[in-house]
Amino acid sequence: MLDLRRARVLVTGGHGFLGRAVCERLRQRQPAALIVPTHAEYDLIDAAQAARLVESERPDVIIHLAAQVGGIGANRNFPGRFFYANLMMGVNLIEQARVVGCVRKFVQVGTVCAYPKHTPVPFQEADLWNGYPEETNAPYGIAKKALLVMLASYRQEYGLNGIFLLPSNLYGPGDNFDPQSSHVIPALIRKCVEARDRGQSEIVAWGTGQASREFLYVDDAAEGIVLATEKYEKPDPVNLGTGQEIRIRDLAALIARETRFEGTILWDADQPDGQPRRSLDTRRAREEFGFQATTPLEAGLRQTVGWYEALRAGRRPGAHPT
Repeated sequence: MLDLRRARVLVTGGHGFLGRAVCERLRQRQPAALIVPTHAEYDLIDAAQAARLVESERPDVIIHLAAQVGGIGANRNFPGRFFYANLMMGVNLIEQARVVGCVRKFVQVGTVCAYPKHTPVPFQEADLWNGYPEETNAPYGIAKKALLVMLASYRQEYGLNGIFLLPSNLYGPGDNFDPQSSHVIPALIRKCVEARDRGQSEIVAWGTGQASREFLYVDDAAEGIVLATEKYEKPDPVNLGTGQEIRIRDLAALIARETRFEGTILWDADQPDGQPRRSLDTRRAREEFGFQATTPLEAGLRQTVGWYEALRAGRRPGAHPT
């Protein structure tokens, strides 16, 4: 087991949605040093800047969370940007971990979007290479999956200890509520709250509502990542999730109830549903490092809605209520 109290831990993307939750969990472990650079300090897409970061900080552990990511619309609009940025950030950091030689563990957080479009439910890690990802998410998913191959190759040739985690769709307080780039939960929360406050009788949601997703509360995801950092040493990828799926249509109804929106939800079937179903087999995480999500979806949605309502009202919301 890796003792974080003796480790210098570098977290990329540590000021982002997931990163803040991970850093909060890490601080509870009291690492020897917690290094959380900003994008303004280091653009990790640039190999020289990634090298400067790793050489100057000489971390024992790198947890790579930094990413360019968005919902279906953003993935459809920026496939080239998402592929290049996510691939190069990971490539540069993994290579520098090898070059500098002080890194005892590299933790790469991947994406459920890497799974093939028609993966049987529940998704097992062995299914990862059995087909092409859903088209709108494929560039992002393949970029992340390439880093799994790189870590396995570097483990074999150079002895670099790298692990790869596959979280399901994340949500929670502090999420991105920008209508141009948000994922489904914050997008629906914002639509419902704004329609309620304006007295509108309906909102429009993308797709048919028949697709399903599995959602993991951000604090649960953070705990899983830190547990894996401490306890998991194998090259095989590991799912992080709840093992429970919900249709988007049913999710929208839950969000409408939590936001007190009493109008009609119309479904725009001309817009894509994305992957037909998503639900993960979570046995490996439970067996290998004892992770099991604890936040029920309704409780997590209530926390997320409360956070957004406070933000919208101009109050300072707590970052990650538990």
